[in-house]
Amino acid sequence: MPAEHSIPEEESRRRLIIVVAVIAAVLIGGFFYLLLRKTMAPSPPPTLEGGIRAGSPDFEKYQKLIALDDPEADQAKRALGDWVMTLHTTVRNFTGRTLTGLEVHAAVLDHEDKPVKERTVVVIPGRRSELAPNKTVYVPVMLEGMTDSDDRAKIKMEVTAFRF
Repeated sequence: MPAEHSIPEEESRRRLIIVVAVIAAVLIGGFFYLLLRKTMAPSPPPTLEGGIRAGSPDFEKYQKLIALDDPEADQAKRALGDWVMTLHTTVRNFTGRTLTGLEVHAAVLDHEDKPVKERTVVVIPGRRSELAPNKTVYVPVMLEGMTDSDDRAKIKMEVTAFRF
């Protein structure tokens, strides 16, 4: 005689599979949420440790000898709908000393000279380990997340700190 399967037994098995699948989906979703939340946390801007900064007498003396070419910018609209600008310049070391640290600030300004987007990067150490006297280094800085309505009138790049 063939074995008969009862309908209530199949329903309880199906219900168990659905419950286990929902619990697994919630656990996996929670794991990815926590993972993305940690990586998206804002990080403080990089700073050059032990660098000579504005206000120091050496800063005023040597800043004039660390020349930046006029910055240029390339911009492109991403598929996400925002604008990305890459500001770039060449830094020239005329101090007569080897730079072991260099921090550069880049900004997109509106018509009132207020920053639309800005970013500070540590170029040395990083791209290079040092910048010898009378040598140059190319410095690109990418600024992301600008909208169509942002007033992108001017660009500015400047040395904010350096170290010998």
